[in-house]
Amino acid sequence: MTLSTRIHSALWTPAIAVAILVASAAAAIAQTRIYSPIPLPDSREVQDTLSDQDIPTGVGGYARDYTVYLEAGDQVAIDLISDEFDTLVSLIGPNGETISENDDGPDGTTNSLLFARITTTGVYTVRVRAYAGQGTGTFTLKVARLRPVN
Repeated sequence: MTLSTRIHSALWTPAIAVAILVASAAAAIAQTRIYSPIPLPDSREVQDTLSDQDIPTGVGGYARDYTVYLEAGDQVAIDLISDEFDTLVSLIGPNGETISENDDGPDGTTNSLLFARITTTGVYTVRVRAYAGQGTGTFTLKVARLRPVN
């Protein structure tokens, strides 16, 4: 091996290693999804789709999170309807604790309906997922503040 071949080899080996490292890091960054729950619109109603692009739940399914601002004393009804999967809805407090959860509502279907009385003002998360991690598809989510009838 000549001196120029050794120099050429010595220069190219680190350059190739750096190029592979940079390409691997770029691919890892591209695959990283940043958690970003979706703010509910002012109407507090959304029609959306639960898919394999959402948050993996660890039990084979996926979840889609929405945020809503609620005040202490609010009473809310959260309605989750889908013809494509057995729904499960959760209300998560500002501290990350699950406040309430519902699988099947009182109407005898696999749609979800939960009621909650809010004790702490803040931003809450409404989590949409399929029961037992089975299913994806379109859904309608409604969050309503209940008002006493006078």
